[in-house]
Amino acid sequence: MAKLKITQVKSKNGATQRQIANLESLGIRRLHQTVEVELTPVTKGMVEKVRHLVIVEEI
Repeated sequence: MAKLKITQVKSKNGATQRQIANLESLGIRRLHQTVEVELTPVTKGMVEKVRHLVIVEEI
């Protein structure tokens, strides 16, 4: 499986509870934090919901 490198670049202030929960489920707790996750349909859906807050790179 492919991996994604996800970095939060915008604040979650003003985001909905659902978007904040998606960030935490991905393992992102603070601004400029980077995590690596497997590319699955579940993680792809979570990333799409917070796309405006993160930068995604495929590795």
